[in-house]
Amino acid sequence: MAIAKRVQTTEAAWVRGLLIGIALVFMLLFLVLPLAAVFAEALRKGWAAYWDALREPDAWSAIRLTLITAAIAVPLNLVFGIAAAWAIAKYEFRGKAFLTTLVDLPFSVSPVVAGLIYVLVFGAQGWFGPWLQAHDIKIIFAVPGIVLATVFVTFPFIARELIPLMQAQGNDEEQAAIVLGATGWQTFWYVTLPNIKWGLIYGVILCNARAMGEFGAVSVVSGHIRGQTNTMPLHVEVLYNEYQSVAAFAVASLLALLALVTLVIKSVVQWRHSRELQVAADLPPERPTASTPAALGPTALPGETP
Repeated sequence: MAIAKRVQTTEAAWVRGLLIGIALVFMLLFLVLPLAAVFAEALRKGWAAYWDALREPDAWSAIRLTLITAAIAVPLNLVFGIAAAWAIAKYEFRGKAFLTTLVDLPFSVSPVVAGLIYVLVFGAQGWFGPWLQAHDIKIIFAVPGIVLATVFVTFPFIARELIPLMQAQGNDEEQAAIVLGATGWQTFWYVTLPNIKWGLIYGVILCNARAMGEFGAVSVVSGHIRGQTNTMPLHVEVLYNEYQSVAAFAVASLLALLALVTLVIKSVVQWRHSRELQVAADLPPERPTASTPAALGPTALPGETP
């Protein structure tokens, strides 16, 4: 009788150790050490110099403008992202592929090019420049231009998180709600939104992080006016070019802290989502009770005696 040959289904221990070691060394060199260098340089002259750099009026102005930009861009992308994901995932219509391509457009266009687009449209020599100047409306080199550029580069994050999630869930529950008499808003609020809440939160976290850290597009449309149109990334560049390294790294450390907080929140959201899925998987199937039709037997029909 032939003896079955055992087939090895996993790699050797030294291969696993080598791969894990390479991954750890890579993370140490390209992630941990640069992050540690930012905080080390920011605190090189002590806490007093660190706080002085953050208390500077221009630094506060950059922080405030960054928060204002994110506070406007993220809710706009929240509404646009949900609407785009709803349309793409739940409906079939002509031009659906084109709409999907438009959603992915900011990923394929350089942020600098995106900023130049707004300059060509709203700048002094742009299409609407003379009309805007005649009505004393400032978009380029002002807060509206920064917000528009940020909205453009961060638009795909929420939509791209929701589209595959909605497509995987299908639209059976929405159709059932409509058949039972629910309106469109009730269907969205009580059926769709609870099903996508974790993906939505995850997309908002990524969108907010990108909005606060955007440099390329904002650099083109801001004009680099200190105390007025400089966001935190632009303020870091200005300080570094002026050889104020401690102040530059102090502001950069706030962005690094934002990245760490974003990572922690993202991990918590993923853990909560996984735990919710695990709890739902462990729940036993609902058993029919005496009030359900299944308990009456296969021959029990309305109006008949079982």
